[in-house]
Amino acid sequence: MHYVITGSLGHTGKPITEGLLQAGHTVTVLTSKPETAAKIDALGAKAAVGDVSDASFVTAAFADADAVYLMVPPKMDTTDWRGYHNQVGDNYVAAIKANDIRFVVMLSSIGAHKGQGTGPVDGLYDLEQKLKTVDGLNVKALRPSYYMQNLFGMIGMVKGMGIMGANFGDEPLALVHTNDIAEAALEELLRLDFTRFQVRYIAGDEKTGPEIARILGTAVGRPETPWIVFPDDQNKQGMLQAGLNEEVASNYTEMGASLRDGSMQADYVANRPPLSKTKLEDFAQNEFAPAFQA
Repeated sequence: MHYVITGSLGHTGKPITEGLLQAGHTVTVLTSKPETAAKIDALGAKAAVGDVSDASFVTAAFADADAVYLMVPPKMDTTDWRGYHNQVGDNYVAAIKANDIRFVVMLSSIGAHKGQGTGPVDGLYDLEQKLKTVDGLNVKALRPSYYMQNLFGMIGMVKGMGIMGANFGDEPLALVHTNDIAEAALEELLRLDFTRFQVRYIAGDEKTGPEIARILGTAVGRPETPWIVFPDDQNKQGMLQAGLNEEVASNYTEMGASLRDGSMQADYVANRPPLSKTKLEDFAQNEFAPAFQA
């Protein structure tokens, strides 16, 4: 079978591509960076270099695909996050229709059941809804929880202020490692046994903010590190001071508020999956501590 992978050789794209190739399939990987093409070729896949905001490029790249792995690449300089998501989503849907593709595994997110009030996840809700309208298309929407890798952003806070924190954290936070997301996506792409539209939640651990601070702090020799729940305005100002623009800082703050009030995780809690293998302690010892020391 022939697969098309969006998202280049990122945290999920590379292991998915490697797994599909090892299973004997052919793979095209979309990337916006010409310098990545050689790495894709070295794996044994075909590189398609272009911008997913370009509808004609996406349609051509999706040619002959039996199944597609969809993700919307991050765009941290956007001034209209939902608009960007919808532009890329519309291009994906048009390419799926033009090439009569019947199977899609989509990287969505926890909170995509809401449609409003979850910041950057609102656009993923939109893409889920668009995919539902395509006749004959079978979709598995992966809704992973909060990425453990996002916690790398706490390193500067620990070193500079001796704390960790966000505008959420009193409540248990579902956490996942991107390796576990890639494993789930590869499993779904190899099986292709889903019909119409189905959702799969992915989480490996559940910890409160203070538990996160204790586990990560212990790994770096600072077990007393507290977790502080910031007011929304203070949280946003911290992001702006860190160099994020108004749109991105506002969206992340909105997402944090929806984690704090429980609405973002509500459907996950109602449909809690078996936990995947990577635990926060694994991430703390194997990745967070080395990054902190570096």
